[in-house]
Amino acid sequence: QVQLVESGGGSVQAGGSLRLSCAASGYTFTEYSMAWFRHAPGKEREGVAAITPDDGRIVYADSVKGRFTISKDHGKKTLYLQMNSLKPEDTAIYYCAADSGLRWWRLQATGYNYWGRGTQVTVSS
Repeated sequence: QVQLVESGGGSVQAGGSLRLSCAASGYTFTEYSMAWFRHAPGKEREGVAAITPDDGRIVYADSVKGRFTISKDHGKKTLYLQMNSLKPEDTAIYYCAADSGLRWWRLQATGYNYWGRGTQVTVSS
């Protein structure tokens, strides 16, 4: 059974940093594409960053380029999102997602078939 558990969210001031983690279990970690999405109140869900199974390709939303970094620790079966220079508009629930298919869905949420429950990130001005 695939399980994704996010952690690392919290409240920070603008300009601060947070590192989100997503612990994965129940599948072969190296065979799945993974991504981070976020959902803010009153807004549509947004793809933040995505990475291929072999870490060979990474894509970021324009809104986070240069500030966020997605990475994986294969030994720990954990996906990370390092978030620097946080802004109030980054406030959202952040979700980890995984997909077992052959196609790389990049930041398209409908392509991911496994999701975590999310972790809240709040950035104050």
